Formats: sequence, C-alpha cells, structure tokens
Amino acid sequence: MDIYKLLQLNRKIKSHRIKFLGLYLLHKFNKRYLAVNLDPVMACNLRCKMCYFTDEDYVKTLKGQFNDEDLNLVAKTIFKRALKLQIGCGTEPTLYKNLVNVVELGKKYNVPYISITTNANLLTEEKIEALLKAGLNEFTISLHGVTKESYEGFMKKASYEKFHNAFNAFKKLKENYDFKVRINYTFNKDNFYELSEFFNHFDAKSFDILQIRPIQKIGNTEYNDFDISSLVADYPNLIQSIRETCVSNNIILMAPNSISTLNSENQSSFIFNYTFCYISPGKFWKEGFNWREESFNQYSKKIGWSKSLFSNIFKSKTELNSLSNRLNYEIELN
Repeated sequence: MDIYKLLQLNRKIKSHRIKFLGLYLLHKFNKRYLAVNLDPVMACNLRCKMCYFTDEDYVKTLKGQFNDEDLNLVAKTIFKRALKLQIGCGTEPTLYKNLVNVVELGKKYNVPYISITTNANLLTEEKIEALLKAGLNEFTISLHGVTKESYEGFMKKASYEKFHNAFNAFKKLKENYDFKVRINYTFNKDNFYELSEFFNHFDAKSFDILQIRPIQKIGNTEYNDFDISSLVADYPNLIQSIRETCVSNNIILMAPNSISTLNSENQSSFIFNYTFCYISPGKFWKEGFNWREESFNQYSKKIGWSKSLFSNIFKSKTELNSLSNRLNYEIELN
C-alpha cells in the first residue's frame, strides 16, 4: 500500500460528506480506516529545544511502558482496524527493548503500513535491518538542523555523526530491502535558511520523503520563538529550489506552498479526529475505553461511534471546524 498516494487522494476529495460516508461504511463493514499511533514507552534519549521534553515538570508526568502481555492485547484489540501503524508519536520508540516485536505484531494482524518515528540516534545498521526483517515499511526521522552546529544545538544530547551513520545504513540497506525513509524537518527563523544547503549534507539516495514544517507551540519548550513572519518573503524561493531538487531525485516533498497558506482551510483534515487513534501506557483511543475487557466494536457501539460518523455526513464545514489547527501541507508525488 502506498500511504502517500492515499493521502494525496484524501486531499483531492474535497467533499467532507463523501469522506464521512466512506468512513461510516468502512466502520460498519469492519474494515480498516484507523491511523494507530502507538507510544510503547514514555521516554526520550534527547532533549530537543523545540520539544516538550525540555519541560522538566511535564517530563515527570510521562511514565510507563507496555509489557508483553498488554502489548499483545493492544494488538488484538485495535490492529485489525489499523490502516497504518505509527510507532512513536511524541516519545522515542527505540528506547523500547521489544520494538521488533511491535512491528511483528503489526504484520501478524496484517496492518498494511508500519512506520517508526525516531530521532535515529540509537539506530545501528543491525537494528535497522532487524526492523526491516520484521516487516517495517518506513522510518520517519526527526531533524531540526542541517549543519552539525545547528543540529546538535537544537537537538541536545544528539550526535550528528550517529545521525548520519543511520542514513548511511539506510542507503546501503535500500539495495536489499523495499522501505521508505522520511525526514521531518521542523524550521524556525534560526534554522530555516540552512535548508538551502540541505542536499549538500544529505544524500538524496538515502531518503524518499522530505517534510518541511514550521515550528508549533507544543508545550513549555526551551526554544519559544514562534514568530516566523520574517521568513514570508524568502520562503517561496527557497522551497522552490528544494522542490526542483526533490523532483530530479524522485523524492516526495511535503511542504506548504507559502507560509501564508498555513492558516487556510485544510480540506483533508476534517476526518482527522475520526481516523487518528493514539495509544500509550496511559491512554487508549478515547477516554472510558476499557480495552483490557471490551473489544473495539463493543466500545464503539457503547459510545455511538457509527452514529457520529453517519451524522457528520450531513454537518456543515463550520460545524466540523474543530480540526482547523491541522497544518495545510501539499504532497507532491514525483
């Protein structure tokens, strides 16, 4: 399954009514439609300045990890409804000792697409290959700086050399395995212009997707300058240069066309809250879901989930405007 073509199709379908009709039918016929985002362990090895892990008080609230028994139960309860399994959604999954087992469970329940979001500092060639053998489809890599100085400055406790070692391994293993590597670059006014040197530091053959996204307030972070208005004039030309290089190297680019479009209506986001399923040691999809004792279908029936999906077919965009905070990205398939 090509998840990026599916995302592009979602953007092309402008009618939210058609989308909710589709979700309703998928739900009624016990088909897959959920993006399951799983944090198996509530910890991180880095302290990135734009991340809430630099908030010591907040970090103290993040505790726990799944044991094998509960992890198997999680898989049994929800994986049959997962169109995609995203391992790592705010914490660092490579700290979880049984990470390969999570991927294997995804494959056991025939999840079509399995991805891991990581800072890559704990990845070695051997660990990468073990995950690929287990059935992983994609590595999504967080990046906050192009140069060594910027990278290690924004991603405290990180090693620029270890990061590049992982990308060297990606390039090598691509010769024998079919998988994707996606880079998520978060920019602010202090690391934006170095994007012009991006392909001088990163081999285009080592990754497949590049997402460029602006800084967002996600808590009491060490770096807290969220004003990117000074970049408005220069943004289009720099992004166009990156776009041209991506096209020539068959790399998918995910980036807003301009900073001014960030606050425009994102037609594809109306269904986000109805497909996004977050799971961690302290949370399972929606509050009140006793997942150790009731099935997904039982809980869905209890909360009238099918009725909610069906009623949204007839709601206006204004009524569904609660999802307006989703960023407006373009996906370019080359």
